[in-house]
Amino acid sequence: MELVSSFRRQLQVLAVRMSAPSFESFVVLVTGWIFAARRTVTGMIVAAGAQQTKHHSAFHRFFANASWSLDALGLTVFSLIEPWIEGTIFLAIDDTLARKRGLKIFGVGMHHDPLLSTRKTALTNWGHSWVVLGVLVQFPFRRDRYFCLPILFRLYLNHKAAQRARRVPRTRPQLAVEMLEILCNRRKTRAFHVVADSTYGGQSVLKHLPVNCDLTSRLHLDARLFAPLPERKPGTNGRPRKRGQRLPTPRQMFAGRMERRTLDLYGRRDQVRMAETIGRWHCALDRPLRVVAVDPLTGGRTPQAFYSTCHEAAGIEVLTWYSHRWAMEQTNQESKGHLGFEEPQGWTRSAVERTAPMAMLLYSLIVLWFASEGHRHYAPVFRPWYRAKQGPCFLDMLATLRRLSIRQQVSSWGLQGQGSHKTLKMFEQTLSHAA
Repeated sequence: MELVSSFRRQLQVLAVRMSAPSFESFVVLVTGWIFAARRTVTGMIVAAGAQQTKHHSAFHRFFANASWSLDALGLTVFSLIEPWIEGTIFLAIDDTLARKRGLKIFGVGMHHDPLLSTRKTALTNWGHSWVVLGVLVQFPFRRDRYFCLPILFRLYLNHKAAQRARRVPRTRPQLAVEMLEILCNRRKTRAFHVVADSTYGGQSVLKHLPVNCDLTSRLHLDARLFAPLPERKPGTNGRPRKRGQRLPTPRQMFAGRMERRTLDLYGRRDQVRMAETIGRWHCALDRPLRVVAVDPLTGGRTPQAFYSTCHEAAGIEVLTWYSHRWAMEQTNQESKGHLGFEEPQGWTRSAVERTAPMAMLLYSLIVLWFASEGHRHYAPVFRPWYRAKQGPCFLDMLATLRRLSIRQQVSSWGLQGQGSHKTLKMFEQTLSHAA
């Protein structure tokens, strides 16, 4: 199997981050990753038809022992994303669970499982917890939605897993700040804005943001807010004040005067009551925040509060920025369902830390390829009963990449005669149904 030449040219940009033999193995693994039914290393070798090119251990060593950096690879993918963005670069941070089996796999532990949990009952599962940093991009072929393209990854170890690995345990917010510093320090002249849920909206992230990075997140309804410090008059006795006047909490804001608004977010139209103010959180008094309290009147949601370090923004902007975070949830689901994020079977430290993230990096590369080249060849499947679809989804992008790769390979055979066109059409139809 071979990938279409336009996608191989995009992969060639990553060749500078690894040696020539490693890049050769990388191209084979990516080819197998796209066509394999199950994303294990041996499954990728078979899907790529590379059983006779190298010993299978060489492909295993690519993840376990080869000298290449996952961060460097992710920053190179970011350089491909950057031309698509003008102005502020929006980022999303979230964690996702990769379920695993086995006691000897590096870094495994019991983590919260959002798919099995309910609002009343929190359940855990055995596996890896990954903290992912992605770039939010709106492409011309889909102006109605944002895509989250992952670039940086960190494996979270709970206390037991860190003790087994003899490593200092670090929290998820600490891992998130580390990735933000890597990216923002690499592009000091660009402005970044990260959106994240309440896990990454506390003081452990807010107080350690890079200088060129803003944050929009959720706020606790009972958060203590304060006005700025009043000017201290000359001759005043006593210790200087540390906080300004106490402001109402987001929960208390619901009892005051609120404005009725209509929000078009998350693909739905809801009526809400909304109040906003500028305040300073008690854990970060030096940073003014735009605080927005929202009381939904329709849709069955509970009252919520949000904040943004862009204190000059309007409340609607803050809510719109936070809604873009949903693209990360879509990326997690599509990487697991269509690229086998949970399927690799490595168990050593290097193999674990580099194999699964490759699925999300491949997700970013496929979306970028489709935005630059693949959308010109997109042929939607005719479904007269499905009229609500507005544009191609990731599964359509993956199917297009497979179809064009098969077409290029069949065309290289040099088939001639009356039945050659029918043969090529049969291959494409078969592949489309399989995809």
